[in-house]
Amino acid sequence: MTDTLKPIHVIGGGLAGSEAAWQIAEAGVPVVLHEMRGVPGVKTDAHNTDGLAELVCSNSFRSDDWEHNAVGLLHAEMRALDSLIMACGDAHQVPAGGALAVDRDGFSQAVTAKLEAHPLVTIVREEIAGLPPEDWDNVIVATGPLTSPALAAAILDLTGEDALSFFDAIAPIVHADSIDFDIAWRQSRYDKEGPGGDAAAYVNCPMDKAQYEAFIDALLNGPKAEFKEWENVPYFDGCLPIEVMAERGRETLRHGPMKPVGLTNPRDPMVKSHAIVQLRQDNALGTLFNMVGFQTKLKHGAQAEVFRMIPGLQDAQFARLGGLHRNTFLNSPKLLDRQLRLKAMPRLRFAGQVTGVEGYVESAAMGLLTGRLAAAERLAKAGLGRPLEAPPAHTAMGALVEHITGGHLEGPGGISKFQPMNINYGLLPPLEAPKVDEAGVKIPLKERGRAKKRLMSIRALEALKAWRG
Repeated sequence: MTDTLKPIHVIGGGLAGSEAAWQIAEAGVPVVLHEMRGVPGVKTDAHNTDGLAELVCSNSFRSDDWEHNAVGLLHAEMRALDSLIMACGDAHQVPAGGALAVDRDGFSQAVTAKLEAHPLVTIVREEIAGLPPEDWDNVIVATGPLTSPALAAAILDLTGEDALSFFDAIAPIVHADSIDFDIAWRQSRYDKEGPGGDAAAYVNCPMDKAQYEAFIDALLNGPKAEFKEWENVPYFDGCLPIEVMAERGRETLRHGPMKPVGLTNPRDPMVKSHAIVQLRQDNALGTLFNMVGFQTKLKHGAQAEVFRMIPGLQDAQFARLGGLHRNTFLNSPKLLDRQLRLKAMPRLRFAGQVTGVEGYVESAAMGLLTGRLAAAERLAKAGLGRPLEAPPAHTAMGALVEHITGGHLEGPGGISKFQPMNINYGLLPPLEAPKVDEAGVKIPLKERGRAKKRLMSIRALEALKAWRG
């Protein structure tokens, strides 16, 4: 009977759109996935291929620790719901300490192949310029931070809202054989093993105080990319360009991506480095490494010169230099309901970064959720099931929905302070951890914090299991 169902349309073949299409098809509902990359003359400012689910910034899905990290919890929830993105990520992982990082090309190719092979998925290479046709009664807009101008303008005209926007910067990628391992060494912070079992997944480049100070001066004085039409657009704090961090204080980087803690230089273990630059494997072959936290808006001509000041990278060859692109997102608390439908036109759902979540995993999770919501709605209207509510707020996915649809603060005069958000335990309802152990001995605060996170994660997975049914 599902053969007679009208298809659901998904606009955008990124992480969110690909996941949404997969979930719809796996529910037994036909889906048409529209992707403008691949159309002659059509491209975005950040993508390099026409592959589905292309990773345009880092290759990391961040921590895979479901017990003590909210991102790892989100991984676990998505795996429990048969996520295509997580399955392909797991199949194409590369060493990354406690994180799940993937071979970006192999990952994208796997997602593309899975969707192309699914009998209920039709992939159409075309740009949707403007609002979708009126006879498309169930649509997911997953166009991400680089929504085509025509579609963005149509949405803004429909809602009467100004889009918020911020800059997102891309980190450089270095050829592994150009790293000087007489200076650099391999070690994960605190020797922590990742999902691949590697406790030495990162390359570390040490700096003494003089080298660090000279590097900060070069960052501050280097020529920056300027985009006058984007002036006064706020950066997202989770993905700041490295020189913007340096502008906030000369010690900022030493307490951020260049912090020297949890690492020991095997050549001089008694001397503590003043700062350390880390690089993470970027492809399965181990031939490329990206500079962790080194998103940048330095002009290309200056990047190689400045980054070769880093000990161990003095002869670095760059497979890709850093870059900058603009992200846009909706004022979702005002515009979207808890089904992530546009209040002004409920046939349109939104998924991914455009809703105000930040990060690969969060975007894919919202694609997963909207796919399930849209499929359930289609099946219910055909008398083949019941509508589906969003997951409870105790789950990581439910917490993201809460943030998107109303978890923000308002400033004076009711002005929205809604900003993009990564998943974190602060978005989940609080839970009190025990303060004393079974013997009545007081548990240290740090241990209580870890115990609390674990309890919140267990609660989340139990709530998700009940929601899934």
